[in-house]
Amino acid sequence: MALCVTLAGAMVATSPAKAESDPIYTEFLSNVAVQGYDPVAYFKEQAAVKGNDNFSTTYMGAEFHFANAENLKDFKANPPKYAPQYGGYCAWAMAQGSLAKGDAQFWRIVDGKLYLNYNQDVKDRWDENIDGFIASADKVWPDVLKK
Repeated sequence: MALCVTLAGAMVATSPAKAESDPIYTEFLSNVAVQGYDPVAYFKEQAAVKGNDNFSTTYMGAEFHFANAENLKDFKANPPKYAPQYGGYCAWAMAQGSLAKGDAQFWRIVDGKLYLNYNQDVKDRWDENIDGFIASADKVWPDVLKK
């Protein structure tokens, strides 16, 4: 338990969100979501695929990049289907009522929704109780942005 508290504190302290009110996580000094990875590719290729800024669109104030025109078209037709849950913030941290960066390399699709986590250790912890963490995170999202 102490590890959880320490880890959560370290994540928030070392990786603050760009702005607590931003509904989509983007890196500091960037407006690019999912670190430039193609959110549609997670569903189609079951892989983290780097997007190309030649295929991009803005959604909820953040820029999303795609690997190709087809993925861009699919996203534009239904952004909520492909955008990461909790705006791309870490799903495990969100379940704790905290904001931490979500990393495009540490992801899982659950019930047709994309979730990102801070790193492999946090993802492993999240994987131990996915349904419980999703239920907890759903209760605080998006109110946690107001903290």
